[in-house]
Amino acid sequence: MTNLLLLVPIALLLGAIGLAAFIWALRSGQFEDLDGAAMRILNDDED
Repeated sequence: MTNLLLLVPIALLLGAIGLAAFIWALRSGQFEDLDGAAMRILNDDED
């Protein structure tokens, strides 16, 4: 039972950190161009 008193807050803290990282990625534009990387790999731009 005492393990739960330690593990539950740690799990909530890690979940909050993950959520904050996801929101930061959304606001910084990480998911704006989803098709760009898929199309760039098909381009053959050898000089």
